[in-house]
Amino acid sequence: MEERVLFEITREHLETGLRGVPVGYCTTSHVDPVKGLTYVGRPIQRLSSRDPLEVIYLLYFGEEGSKEQIAKFQKDLTKRATCQKETIEHIERLPKVGAPMDVFAAALLIAGMYETAGNYREDCLSVIAKLPHITAAMINSHAGWGETPLPNLELGYMESFLHMLNMPGAKTAELAQVFRLFNVLHFDHCGGNLSTFVGKAVASGLEPMYGSLAASMTALAGPRHGRANQDCLQFVQSVLKEVGENASGSDIEKLIRKKLSNNELVFGFGHAVLRVEDPRATVCFDYCKKHFYSHPLVKIALLLRTEGTKVLKENPKISNPYPNIDAITGSMLMAAGFPYPQYYTVLFGLSRCVGIAIQIVYERLEARGGKGVPIMRPL
Repeated sequence: MEERVLFEITREHLETGLRGVPVGYCTTSHVDPVKGLTYVGRPIQRLSSRDPLEVIYLLYFGEEGSKEQIAKFQKDLTKRATCQKETIEHIERLPKVGAPMDVFAAALLIAGMYETAGNYREDCLSVIAKLPHITAAMINSHAGWGETPLPNLELGYMESFLHMLNMPGAKTAELAQVFRLFNVLHFDHCGGNLSTFVGKAVASGLEPMYGSLAASMTALAGPRHGRANQDCLQFVQSVLKEVGENASGSDIEKLIRKKLSNNELVFGFGHAVLRVEDPRATVCFDYCKKHFYSHPLVKIALLLRTEGTKVLKENPKISNPYPNIDAITGSMLMAAGFPYPQYYTVLFGLSRCVGIAIQIVYERLEARGGKGVPIMRPL
């Protein structure tokens, strides 16, 4: 096979966060600058309304499953879904003063001590099945919401998660649907984002699956990565407080120009790869327009979408003036009845662990004809 140059590194590429540097293959997903995110070649827009287990099956097996195959897969995950009693007991003893993502990462480490099979493929299926139980137990304990019910995957993947949350207030079908949508949209995002790269790098040293995912979740926790959805929500809330829910497009435009002139950040725009509006954001904006149009936060988020893009387009130095998914997911979760933004990045992690785990299986067991990717050791 003829060798093809993928990338030429110069001194100028050092200390740039490996921007644009190829780090390996990703068999599960791809981000095209114009077409956006695909899972195994399927546009995310087409998959967004699917049941999470159908999409997990696609990512894990690399093909869509029949009804019979999905049912068998669900049965397999159902057998694995419940954590051992000791796992949950130790998760419930974690300090409540810790930041939620720190506690989540610690919960994954604890789960690894009790739940691991010592095999990447088995542990991949195990962690996918157990993630709702681990996450619900961690949130319930951290929030002081009491003991966690046992999983019931027959309800559905995210329906079981909602069933286990002891959150105050009603657990509506609408919230379950938003959880499903959020879950599917965040499963995977190619192999070069920080949390995925860190998880695979740690696994390259033959750290087991649960520990590798714990490392990836500490990477996800930062404000430049997974916590962006919380920061975007705070931004929308601050705009709402300043202009009111009956603000016009002109009011929002003036506010954005004012913030930019004061060198203040405008959250929720831009993307490292995309040069169009994030298709995942488009799906969420459309969902919110249909289901939560009168909610004050959604009203503001929709105006920021149009007016922010218009203003940012005027700057030729901005390569992507369009909204990303973080621009709307926080407002969507609030409108759906989950007003606990401190756990939004945990929800992100609950989803993203699925894609990272599947990518780790490829790198450890399938890459290079089954030899696996060597330990990461850059110069």
